[in-house]
Amino acid sequence: MRSILRPLALLAALPLLALTACGGGGQEDEAARTQSSADAGAFPVSIKNKFGTAEIKSAPQRIVVVGLIEQDALLALGVTPVATTEWFGDKPGALFPWAKAKLGDGAVPQVLKDKDGIQFEQIAALRPDLIIGLYAGITAADYQKLTALAPTVAQLPGSQDYGVAWQDVTRTVGQAVGKPKEADELVKGIEGRFEKVRAEHPEFKGKTALMASPYEGYFIYGSQDPRSRLLTDLGFVLPADLDKAIGDKFGANISAEKAALLDQQAIVWFPTKGGTAKLKEDKVYRALNARKQGRDVFIEEDYDSDLYGATTFVSILSLPIVLDQLVPQLAKAVDGDPTTT
Repeated sequence: MRSILRPLALLAALPLLALTACGGGGQEDEAARTQSSADAGAFPVSIKNKFGTAEIKSAPQRIVVVGLIEQDALLALGVTPVATTEWFGDKPGALFPWAKAKLGDGAVPQVLKDKDGIQFEQIAALRPDLIIGLYAGITAADYQKLTALAPTVAQLPGSQDYGVAWQDVTRTVGQAVGKPKEADELVKGIEGRFEKVRAEHPEFKGKTALMASPYEGYFIYGSQDPRSRLLTDLGFVLPADLDKAIGDKFGANISAEKAALLDQQAIVWFPTKGGTAKLKEDKVYRALNARKQGRDVFIEEDYDSDLYGATTFVSILSLPIVLDQLVPQLAKAVDGDPTTT
């Protein structure tokens, strides 16, 4: 399930384009919302990624998002992309309610699909002047094709595919659109909310926690996954041997023999269709102290729910929903009372 698992690294299935970006492919120019002014001296700017450096000479006007969540950071900064990449949800413009609220009267972005890899021809037809794919699985071959179309901000140096902090996404997007100060203020605002939660819930500090899903058994998320980072932002700590169990990935399935890793002081389960009910009948799960003592939280099995989408996105715009709705549930999970629902 694509909304549960970070999509695997996208394969470059198309041949190199014959620089179709030079023409619009007959497509009419879609007017993006007027971008508010960039910070003085913001351009030119160079942004390093794991494949090279994006050289952005002036404020971009036609931004294509090939990552899965960067539209939230763009809209938070008052910038509307001409295209986004749909991950799940089947929303117009791939915009969830928290992002749509920021769109205003701006043109709804065109939606690209990532099911069969990056849609290079469609991107070329959009004539982008910037491509963003931070929360993505861009390969070196993909990057070569994308940079033939426009400067491309790919995954950050040293980061895993689909393993980037929401703070880095916001600040890097801010750099790319010439609004680093505004982006930094947005990040500080949400970090202030996290600080407030930690002060209100000192019981979170130092407790071990884990994000998991009953996807094909037991799927757990690694330390670089944004959802795991969410837990550490709240004051929890991740199991010491977490990454050793799953390798250099954002997450992986573990065998029943390793299910003891699930027995943490708090665990958050992301649903799969029918998976939650099946898990609750699973003998291994039922033997966990986390289950017996009521230390697990189940995200509602409703893929249209705000909490499910917001906790999956972990973006500058979705985090207020997560803090409002997930934190109270985590507080009940670690309250020491096994009867708390």
